[in-house]
Amino acid sequence: MAADKVKFAEFLASKKLDPRRVLAASHKLETLQREDRGIKLAKRSKGEGDDKKTKETRKPRSGRPVTPRAIDAALRGGTVSGPTKTPILRAVNLLLEQKKQEKVDLKQIF
Repeated sequence: MAADKVKFAEFLASKKLDPRRVLAASHKLETLQREDRGIKLAKRSKGEGDDKKTKETRKPRSGRPVTPRAIDAALRGGTVSGPTKTPILRAVNLLLEQKKQEKVDLKQIF
């Protein structure tokens, strides 16, 4: 499939977004932080006989940013799995928010 017919590539071109910035934004969003490690620790230690004193409702970051291979596949029209599309969407929305533009949903870019 030609690059000009791919919906994701057309979207990035129309919004003037650089794929390298999408990678950097994804890395910033998905990298584990101190509070994420605390959430995971609390979840692991909860199974040791606690009487459900504290129930953790927050969800930690995945720790897996978008890879250059995934961005390349999305730009060329290759197959991109659903769990890979979600971090791409979050990164694109972060960049759009920085440009003071409206956020998009998954159907608009894929």
